[in-house]
Amino acid sequence: MATINSKIKPFMAQAYRQGKFISVTDEDVLGKWAVFFFYPADFTFVCPTELGDVADHYDELQKMGVEVYSVSTDTHFTHKAWHDSSDTIGKINYTMIGDPSGVVTNNFGVMREGQGLADRATFIVDPDGVIQAMEITAEGIGRDASDLVRKIKAAQYVRAHPGEVCPAKWQEGEATLAPSLDLVGKI
Repeated sequence: MATINSKIKPFMAQAYRQGKFISVTDEDVLGKWAVFFFYPADFTFVCPTELGDVADHYDELQKMGVEVYSVSTDTHFTHKAWHDSSDTIGKINYTMIGDPSGVVTNNFGVMREGQGLADRATFIVDPDGVIQAMEITAEGIGRDASDLVRKIKAAQYVRAHPGEVCPAKWQEGEATLAPSLDLVGKI
């Protein structure tokens, strides 16, 4: 399984984005922040609510220098069909990677054994292609894009301010911590 502080593995996949089929590689991810948003399958139940929630936050993520890649083991053709037939999915402007071979899903270690489906998993990747945060939830537990935005802001802050860390529930503009011997036992 992919782990925190590990570099993403090489991949090449077909994707659907804003009315076009495109190729996406690990090299395309480098140089800016990225979110890999894995979900089990198109035309399902929890998945469209999550993808729509991310779509609602996409402009904000773009302003933060973040690109979003949703990933399922469906094909890029299926992504287009879903995009064209669902109002919720139709508002998506980010890249929808088709991974029928399972290369990307297996690279991140979130393939459900024997099912050919991705787990419900999120990875925040820094501009160097290094995983900074990850979340995996059970099938019936949808994710919240507003908390994803908060986590990305924290990861970006920590990267820009070496020696500082963000405490629980940290929000942009709030106080951070500078770990030191003086803080031990004082929090």
